[in-house]
Amino acid sequence: MALAVQPYKGTRDFYPPDERIQKWMFNKWREIVEKYGYEEYNAPILELMELYRAKSGEEIAEQQTYNFTDRGGREVAIRPEMTPTVSRMVAGQRQELAYPLRWYSIPNLWRYERPQRGRSREHWQLNVDIFGVDKIDAELELIMIAADIMRSFGASDDMYQIRINSRKLMDLIFTDYLELDVVQANLMAKLFDRQDKMPEDAFYREAAGIFDNEQSNQKLRKLIEAKSLADLPESVVQSKAMRQVQLLFTLLKESNIKNARFDVSLMRGFDYYTDIVFEIYDSDETNNRSIFGGGRYDGMVGLFGVENLPTAGFGLGDVTLHDFLETHRLLPELNSETDVYLVVIGDVLRQANGVAGLLRNEGVNVAVDVTGRDVDKQIKAAVKKQIHFALFVGEQELAAEQFTLKDLESGTEDKHSIERIVSILKDEREK
Repeated sequence: MALAVQPYKGTRDFYPPDERIQKWMFNKWREIVEKYGYEEYNAPILELMELYRAKSGEEIAEQQTYNFTDRGGREVAIRPEMTPTVSRMVAGQRQELAYPLRWYSIPNLWRYERPQRGRSREHWQLNVDIFGVDKIDAELELIMIAADIMRSFGASDDMYQIRINSRKLMDLIFTDYLELDVVQANLMAKLFDRQDKMPEDAFYREAAGIFDNEQSNQKLRKLIEAKSLADLPESVVQSKAMRQVQLLFTLLKESNIKNARFDVSLMRGFDYYTDIVFEIYDSDETNNRSIFGGGRYDGMVGLFGVENLPTAGFGLGDVTLHDFLETHRLLPELNSETDVYLVVIGDVLRQANGVAGLLRNEGVNVAVDVTGRDVDKQIKAAVKKQIHFALFVGEQELAAEQFTLKDLESGTEDKHSIERIVSILKDEREK
């Protein structure tokens, strides 16, 4: 029986054209976050399972994590997210690091869940975290970075929306306004997190099972209808949590971020979030979903037995971003990283390799056709590989030290010296 050519369910093969898109995305991520002073880190893909049971939430830890017992009897997991790992790393050198600490990574992550649009079992994710800042300035910086990332890909403000809420504010609403106990409040938070994935009648039916009375159900309906901070219950208007959210919106407006709005239903699914949470949503009806998000998660570093650190961060997955860019026609047409395909005419392969060596020494990426095929087949191979230029090397070209350079996209060609060819190819790369 022949082996299957398809990858494992929920994963993707990255052929060179796909890899070019991913590399383009990753390069933009690095470019933006490093402008803000963030430094890249990395870590093992395996962690002890207890790390995720402590703070990732039951759904992630028990239902979506790839885990196994190793030969030493340790229960380990392939990381489903990076936040517990970076918290462990910071705790490991808590006293040696300089704060505020700005770190980022682009890890490979795995979750066992049902593959669907925008969600796969394997993905890569930009993680951006700031440690040691307990003021709203941390959340402001993160949202500014998120907005700059979207702009770097050509997204305009009307293409996406920044939705913001506060877990502290919602805790206050659950206890003081809806009069829920701790258990009920926890159940309600999880229900809110699933609200956009279920019919409205099902949401209120489940909510009724949490409440003790109809009055609370009426209060909930009024709460869900709130479209701005001004629509929230009077009992929470003067709270510190409310003032923090109001301050954040003021600072965002001053920073020229105009597409942010309050969303009372936004909770973020992870148990470790403690205050401000935010998500970036696609505005297009055909892909109306969260692209990425994050928030404040004070308390994670302290789980490792060291003095705690105030922390905030966000994660941006490559799958959801790719879907957004595809939806809004923002994906570029990318040529091969190979600048030129060297077409060998006749029995001059050794000399052709010498020409290729000269070009490479000048920083040009060159692929030499070593097959001895007809010229037409060599050109077809270059076109299929999406290489922009072909350079012809034969006995006549070598004798004259003038080589034909052909633009495979426009079809134009001309003879040049090696020096001129280097200049043309480098100029084209920089466009």
